[in-house]
Amino acid sequence: MELHQLRYLTAVARTGNFSRAAEQCHVSQPSLSQQIQKLEEELGCRLFTRLKREAVPTEAGKALLLRATRILAEVDAAQRDADNAAVGQVRGTVNVGVLPTIAPHLLPAVMKRMRAELPAVQVIVHETTTTNLLAQAGACELDFAILSLPITDERFVIETLFSEELLLAVPKDHELATRGEVRLEDVEQEPFILLQEGHCLGDQALRFCDRHRCHPPVIFRTAQLETIQALVAAGVGVSLIPNMACKSGRATEPTYLSLAGKRPERAIAVIWRKEQHLSRAAAALLEVLRKTCHGSDVGKTPASPRPSVKAKAKADKVKKR
Repeated sequence: MELHQLRYLTAVARTGNFSRAAEQCHVSQPSLSQQIQKLEEELGCRLFTRLKREAVPTEAGKALLLRATRILAEVDAAQRDADNAAVGQVRGTVNVGVLPTIAPHLLPAVMKRMRAELPAVQVIVHETTTTNLLAQAGACELDFAILSLPITDERFVIETLFSEELLLAVPKDHELATRGEVRLEDVEQEPFILLQEGHCLGDQALRFCDRHRCHPPVIFRTAQLETIQALVAAGVGVSLIPNMACKSGRATEPTYLSLAGKRPERAIAVIWRKEQHLSRAAAALLEVLRKTCHGSDVGKTPASPRPSVKAKAKADKVKKR
């Protein structure tokens, strides 16, 4: 059993296709197929069910894949550690998965600190949905992933970094923008703008509303938080926005308000496969991430200040006109 055979095995399982696996491994398809066949002959069992356009792992194949994934992760980590030790300075490439609703708001502070502390480390960021991050982290294609809880998958080490409030975003001229207190039931009839299905933030907002027996009409879904904020600012509807995304300082942006009572929030965590050995570079970057989250105001900035009694009276006077 050779390492390159295990790499071919995991590539076929990942792509579901011998041709695509060969492309990713930079070998010819006949060569890859021959190596898989040799491995099957050595083990005395079929590893894949070969369909017309798809290769599906057999039970034996699935069992070997679990071991192969761990073995390859350890070999790659050992190589990186050996390279780092030979040079002395922490260096290497780290693959980090992160949700699109987190990346632009958290990573700048992390990367700035990393450049100062780990100048020889290169980071490749993979922005995608929770489902894809779990699949990639489960296959050890990522060193670690930053996402939002809950995560119930027992394959991973799960470390909570911080929690942040979800703030109600309303247009600046909306009547709720000048209220001293806003409850969830105040927006039950308001048109909601949320992230598309598959983005956990949209699901979290709906679950919070469901728990409080509030069912606002969802009129628009998109894949970008900035689009939601622009639509809210334009008066199209309202939304729930993570605190870390409310610090842009844009000239035109919504008013952000904390809801009275039990406030919605999300917990941000970092995960990695339990069996996975983190390279020196990955472990060092993970420590930078921890220090950045624990030592800064990420996710902790308060909502827009409440209007004073004088300001509220002025706003009410303008409305009456």
